[in-house]
Amino acid sequence: MAILQGTAYWVSATTPNTTFEPVYSVNLVVDEDTAQDFQARGFPVKMMDEGVAVVIKRKVNGPNGMVRPAPRLVDAYKNPLDARVGNGSEVKVQYKEWQSEWKGKMFFGLDFQAMQVLNLIEIGSPDGSEFDAMDSEMEDEL
Repeated sequence: MAILQGTAYWVSATTPNTTFEPVYSVNLVVDEDTAQDFQARGFPVKMMDEGVAVVIKRKVNGPNGMVRPAPRLVDAYKNPLDARVGNGSEVKVQYKEWQSEWKGKMFFGLDFQAMQVLNLIEIGSPDGSEFDAMDSEMEDEL
């Protein structure tokens, strides 16, 4: 398994995206050289407004009725994290490369193993989370 660091977009880490086939996924914007390396080796890469993203996925449903677990989600200190990771969050993603042949064609992918959130931009922040704590200077002005 390997780790790749970048900026996360369209993250489905704790709840799968069910638009089509249920899948955990992240579009990870990385530097141009890294993206070109993955693309040259046949792995999925996507052009986005924010930059070039490596697409890392884990299908929920496997062969013979197997159900794959969600990728592990942790904070910067490796503590379990229960949050919805929003666009622009800085993360490290642990993945495993795979390849498969079907009907004479080779397919390549990156299995989404785990995500460490270094700088969280949370989706749907709890009520009141945008408020700043009042300091003593602010109290004097009131």
